Amino acid sequence: MQRRHLLTYIGAASGALALALFAGWWQVDGPGAPEPVAKRPLPLTEMDFRMTDQTGTAVGPESLLGNASMVFFGFTYCPDVCPTTLSDISSWLDDLGEDVAQLNVVFITIDPKRDTVAAMAEYVSYFHPAIQGWRGSRDQTMRAAEGFRASYEKVATGGGDYTMNHTASVFMFDAEGQFAGTIDYHEPREFAVPKIRRVLARTEEETS
Repeated sequence: MQRRHLLTYIGAASGALALALFAGWWQVDGPGAPEPVAKRPLPLTEMDFRMTDQTGTAVGPESLLGNASMVFFGFTYCPDVCPTTLSDISSWLDDLGEDVAQLNVVFITIDPKRDTVAAMAEYVSYFHPAIQGWRGSRDQTMRAAEGFRASYEKVATGGGDYTMNHTASVFMFDAEGQFAGTIDYHEPREFAVPKIRRVLARTEEETS
């Protein structure tokens, strides 16, 4: 009888230890960890770049103020990460229902040479209608990436062709343009959607 109680105690203690270790990992190294200060995106109010959306309208960081925002960098020739992420974003937006109206969702191309305004318009049309496609010049794209602390590079694939390596996270900002966290590539919906709802709730508090 004492042995059974001892085993039960050991099992409970081991479970508690495992939970504590998981919680520590989540907050320090896992998805719940804060971004290092040096790598955090600037507030939108401190960014300065000019682009054009898929309708031909001039846009910039100020276009995102007033609502919570989600921003993702990629390119239309992307074979997997970009279409997968935009499909994931589309499903998250479906889960949000009418709250989507309180959210800016922007896909910024890092390949302006091939991604014209028309190409961006066609590409984003394959996903949720709330998703905007932004394109800028090479210099403006670099300025935007620097502000968001996103990275990308051109990689030759032979025969004069190329692909692009790039940051795969989705950046989130509140209505005042303050950085509010990221959603990682392939992050499960049960983690991603609550993150978005928290930013939306934060936005409601700021504007109420």
